[in-house]
Amino acid sequence: MTDAGTNTGTPPSAGAGTATPTATGTTTRLDPPSVPHAALAFAVLGTVQATLIFTITVIGVPLPDIGREFGLGSADLVLLSAAYGLPFSGLLLFGGRLADRYGGRPMFTVGLVVFGLASAVAAFAPGFAVLVAVRFGQGVGAALTAPAAMVVLRGVYPEPGAYRRAMATWGGLSVLGAAIGNLASGVLTTWVSWRWMFAIPVAVAALALFLTPRRLPGGKPTYAGPTAGASAEAGGRPGPDPLGAILATVGITLAGYGLTVTGDHAWTSAAVVVPLGGGVILLAALPAVERRVADPLLPPGFVRDPRRILGLVGVLLAATGTGLISFLISLHLQQDRGWSPLATAGAFVPFTLALVAGGRAAGPLIDRFGPSRITVAGLLVGGVGLLLLTRLDEGTRYAPDLLPGLVLLPGGAALIFAGTAVLTTGGVPAHQAGLAGGVLNTAMELGPTVGLAALMSVAATRGDVIAGYAWAFGTAGAVFLLAALPAAGLARNRDGDHEHGSTRGPARPRTR
Repeated sequence: MTDAGTNTGTPPSAGAGTATPTATGTTTRLDPPSVPHAALAFAVLGTVQATLIFTITVIGVPLPDIGREFGLGSADLVLLSAAYGLPFSGLLLFGGRLADRYGGRPMFTVGLVVFGLASAVAAFAPGFAVLVAVRFGQGVGAALTAPAAMVVLRGVYPEPGAYRRAMATWGGLSVLGAAIGNLASGVLTTWVSWRWMFAIPVAVAALALFLTPRRLPGGKPTYAGPTAGASAEAGGRPGPDPLGAILATVGITLAGYGLTVTGDHAWTSAAVVVPLGGGVILLAALPAVERRVADPLLPPGFVRDPRRILGLVGVLLAATGTGLISFLISLHLQQDRGWSPLATAGAFVPFTLALVAGGRAAGPLIDRFGPSRITVAGLLVGGVGLLLLTRLDEGTRYAPDLLPGLVLLPGGAALIFAGTAVLTTGGVPAHQAGLAGGVLNTAMELGPTVGLAALMSVAATRGDVIAGYAWAFGTAGAVFLLAALPAAGLARNRDGDHEHGSTRGPARPRTR
């Protein structure tokens, strides 16, 4: 096992032990693979996670081609872009509960099957309605897969220090998958067809399903304490909380859809007010319902930790910023400037390189300064990058005008994703790994769905399309910088930040 104070930018070796004590007196026993297989297990899980996010952004570059083929308007394109993210974000909390209840590997397998089958159907979609439906199915499969992957990852790295180092790397995988989605979709759209972009999720799902029973741990949690050694069936595992799952899923999906259709409908229209208002009401009812159930889907105490709040807000903003650039810059270069899909994909090469560089630097920086400070630094850098894109107009040039923002925003986002992954999962007991994965991924998916839809509504307030894009970039940049102010206060006032969230030492276990 690598030293707890060293971060090499590669996944750590698995610990030798198989039991992890928690603050509640429980012991979660898993079956981690042998040390030689830990890197392969991380590679399988990380590739799947990157592919789930890849599938969000892969639709960005070919959107104009899809729109021309199916005769779609701008609102249809936004809906198509959000059709994957809405069920993904809406079902993640329930997916995390299922993973904690039934085990990571079984739910990982189920999710991959759904995700892979939906991706295969998407490649042959005959029209807009079918494509939207199967994109929705992809999102359902992804919502089951993502939190389950983090439960399995906890089994691969049962030692807390190794797990935190793995999470520092894990945080950057999602945004890297998003960037690769932009590049791959441009190449495929130019040389073959946009339909081929769905071949990558199919191939990854098939390979992961083949390797899962051979290389991933499959043990189920057991709980010690008053019922020492009790199996999950004897009452140790959490209840399903179906009412909480319905409120969270339907509420997030309805609110997200309501924001999505604001591009074609007035805010006061029934098409916006009904779904948006219904979603807000359901989400507002969720805390009251959760306080009255024995095993709440989202324990109220789980999100009260200031560091966890910073982590969730940070990952939401980073996902929103990267999704905004991917969507708007792709549309601008192709629709307003006449660039080909391949040239548009090439324009995002510096974006991808900045993500890789930021991800490589994030782990050592977190070791040295702590995740809160690195998250704040990422918010500042990313905010400046977004503000630079407010210069967008009809005469904007790529190198002097767009390139600085296309480098600074992803560089800052890489720092945010790594820091927030450590902050959000720090101190979480093993039997809540699925919950942590669901919460983290929910915040991440709300960015390119609800966050993007909200900023597109801001853009729609301007009469000129390009001016609206610039207005959206400016709004996002201002939110980044405003969020950095309280975050900086938290990072400065919390003397224990380095020890709590750094990848060096053990974290104090926390429960609800």
